[in-house]
Amino acid sequence: MGDFSVPPVAASILVALGAGLLIGIDRERRAREEDVPAAAGVRTFAIVALSGVFAALAGSPVLLGAVAAGVIALTALSYSKTRDADPGLTTEMALLATFLTGALAASNPLLAAAAGVLVVILLVSRGALHGFARRELSERELQDAVLLAAAAILVLPILPDHPVDPWGVVNPRLVWKLTVLIMLVDSAGYVAQRLVGARAGLPISGLLGGFVSSTAVVATMGKRARQDPSVCPSAVAGAALSQIATVVQLALVLAVSNPALLQRLGGSLISMGMSMAAYGGLVVLRSRTHAAPPPPTPGGRAFRLRTALSFAAAFTAVALLVAWLQRSFGATWALAGVVVGGFADAHSTTASVGSLSAQAQMAPELAAIAVGLIVTTNTLSKLGFAWVGGARYFLRLAPALLLLVASFWLAWWLEGAA
Repeated sequence: MGDFSVPPVAASILVALGAGLLIGIDRERRAREEDVPAAAGVRTFAIVALSGVFAALAGSPVLLGAVAAGVIALTALSYSKTRDADPGLTTEMALLATFLTGALAASNPLLAAAAGVLVVILLVSRGALHGFARRELSERELQDAVLLAAAAILVLPILPDHPVDPWGVVNPRLVWKLTVLIMLVDSAGYVAQRLVGARAGLPISGLLGGFVSSTAVVATMGKRARQDPSVCPSAVAGAALSQIATVVQLALVLAVSNPALLQRLGGSLISMGMSMAAYGGLVVLRSRTHAAPPPPTPGGRAFRLRTALSFAAAFTAVALLVAWLQRSFGATWALAGVVVGGFADAHSTTASVGSLSAQAQMAPELAAIAVGLIVTTNTLSKLGFAWVGGARYFLRLAPALLLLVASFWLAWWLEGAA
């Protein structure tokens, strides 16, 4: 028997019909549940989707425009009759989205199917979305979301995508792309903490908090351990697991600044992450009889603009410093600049090294060593913060941080020896 395949035209029609039926079913159920007049039911949505795909398949822009105008006019007429009982515009906008999905199905059925499913997901999630917007989302968090959207959608596209400094190492768009990435990671960690942090305990809270700042987690867990020695094992586990977030962030900034360097150091990063997962998991298992009180739900900002701008400034400063040192005094002094930058911030310094290597300003072998030095110096600074938690906390966490550095260099050495 030969392979069975659906003709493209039939596939377009089926996708449009399916999307129309799914959206229509949700809208009709919603009208029945809330006892409001139905502006459009399942049959109407199916017909609108089919109208879109048929008009698009006809290949006449005039016909497609005429049908679209008719759908818009009928939708406006329907709203004018039902707005007193149901002032919302969700059904009317869903009707227009159904038409567009049907029209899209004529040229790209797969994308149209995804669009239809996305519309249905938004419709059926109305309760959760309304509750989140009205009760969970604070005014400050909403401002952060708008600020992040502006940074990614408005600012990023207008920045020049080429070096603007005399040494040819600072690309404004790359700098801002990395800055937006850090803002996104911080926001994701904040949201995760808001959702599960108050119920998950110190280890998971530490892991999630590491996406905001693993150094801050080390210091905060140390403070908890000093105040309540009974939670020291859980605090150590949380601080160790927060280093996994550091590894993920290093991988992300390298993926943006220099994918080739990320591939070169992939084994080292994986080794770091696995060693921290094993250490943190072992501490959790050995201390499972000690019930640590849940950490408080985080509040405040999803990310701090000052921190994001500091990242951009540090990235630019380190890139310029290392490039100048290498050109003026050689590779040894360039590595010295990297070591100094690593004490302050691992992510911006790593991003600078990745960018320099991608622009042939630093040899790939030297860049790999530089990232290792960044990991090493940044870990040394975390050891200093760990000491604030007291001797017991420090002695339990120090082996994890030293293991983090050793796992990087061991994997790097094994890869070079292979």
